[in-house]
Amino acid sequence: MGRDSILAILRDFKQNFAEKYGILEIGVFGSIARDEAREDSDIDICIKTKTPNPFTMVHLKEEIENRVSKHVDIVRMREKMNPFLKERIEKEGVYV
Repeated sequence: MGRDSILAILRDFKQNFAEKYGILEIGVFGSIARDEAREDSDIDICIKTKTPNPFTMVHLKEEIENRVSKHVDIVRMREKMNPFLKERIEKEGVYV
């Protein structure tokens, strides 16, 4: 599944679930964003939400994994986070 397919799924997901999960922004970073993913690559997703909630993150992960049929890693964007990871996401992130 390529970058455009993943972004289409995330776009649809955001339209349908933004209010329920408080999603402000959602996108991809890593090999998917660079369009370098291999068949065995996981999907790195960055998300900005209205309020932090660990249970919401678990539900988001499950919902998205069900749609893409791949392992998903989700990183919630926030002010205080690993600066190297944050810079990488800001540099290569592709949002829907």
